[in-house]
Amino acid sequence: MTRTRLLTSMARLALVGTFVAGLASVAAAQDPVKKGEELFTSQKCTMCHSVAGKGNKKYPLDGVGAKLSAADLKEWIVNPDAMQAKQTGPKPVMKMKSFKTLPAADVDALVAYMGSLK
Repeated sequence: MTRTRLLTSMARLALVGTFVAGLASVAAAQDPVKKGEELFTSQKCTMCHSVAGKGNKKYPLDGVGAKLSAADLKEWIVNPDAMQAKQTGPKPVMKMKSFKTLPAADVDALVAYMGSLK
């Protein structure tokens, strides 16, 4: 194989590799539940909450998707003070941090993830 053909083949291989990697990242970006799970980890939600026994067991979120609507989940993320004020019964000692500065797509992904916890 000549040097030119070898370089052309290598360039094609690199292009195909980049394309495949791009498809994988697009697929991940299109799965809001997966993205929400990643955000749940990166935003350190496990410092206060647990899912499937991982994280702080004091405030588990297992089954939250069956208990709350998507609108309620979103409100807990962006306006936890208002949601906590609506709660009846004993109030948690800790105040939940507001995530209203997150991009809307990230909030939607977190809602999708928590909604999947049934």
